[in-house]
Amino acid sequence: MSTIVLFLLGILSAAGWWLWRQGLASKPWLHVGVLAGAPGANAPAIPTAKIGLGVFLAVAGCLFALFVSAYSMRMQMVDWWPMPVPGIVWLNTGILVLSSVALTWAKASCRHGDVDRTRTGLLAAFLLTLAFIAGQVAAWRQLGAAGYTLASNPANSFFYLITGAHGLHVLGGLVALGRTAEAAWPRPSARASPDLLLRIDLCGIYWHFLLAVWLILLALLAGWAGEFMIICRQLLT
Repeated sequence: MSTIVLFLLGILSAAGWWLWRQGLASKPWLHVGVLAGAPGANAPAIPTAKIGLGVFLAVAGCLFALFVSAYSMRMQMVDWWPMPVPGIVWLNTGILVLSSVALTWAKASCRHGDVDRTRTGLLAAFLLTLAFIAGQVAAWRQLGAAGYTLASNPANSFFYLITGAHGLHVLGGLVALGRTAEAAWPRPSARASPDLLLRIDLCGIYWHFLLAVWLILLALLAGWAGEFMIICRQLLT
């Protein structure tokens, strides 16, 4: 139960930081109003797409929190045998970090109007994400070849379930990233547009979320979460 509380606190902290970055922490009563009918008077402070993405990430965060809670409770049973984390998973983690960095670079390049670097960043993020998915499939094949099949142990089932759910979210994001990259290649002389910047920003937020969730899941699967909880309990007692 403590693990899911920590997970939810992490998600809420990240959401609070993101809302603060969007300017929701400002005091509206101190701002000068805009006359009705004036240009931009009805324009939302935050794009609707960002609000929709925030709602989706909240739902996805709750889903993974339930996975973490079920994993934490199930691992207390006597028939639970921890399974090793394949070495390629650590390589996959580095690849996911690089893909998130590539999107951050693409966003900065787009903001400065550098279309060539924007395209390079998007392409790098797309290829790195494909490499991450291929690496996860390779990790599953290594585990299956070593005898860690889906039905042989509850820990195995949870590993495939959790990493598979995360992989599906990555695949969904890859579709959006592909469409964003396609929008950056309309013609050789195209310039960065606000719409393209918004698309890259949304992809970057989603990738940072996937990276944060993956790091938490990796800590759980590798057994670090249990050790962290023991340390916290010792500090509190």
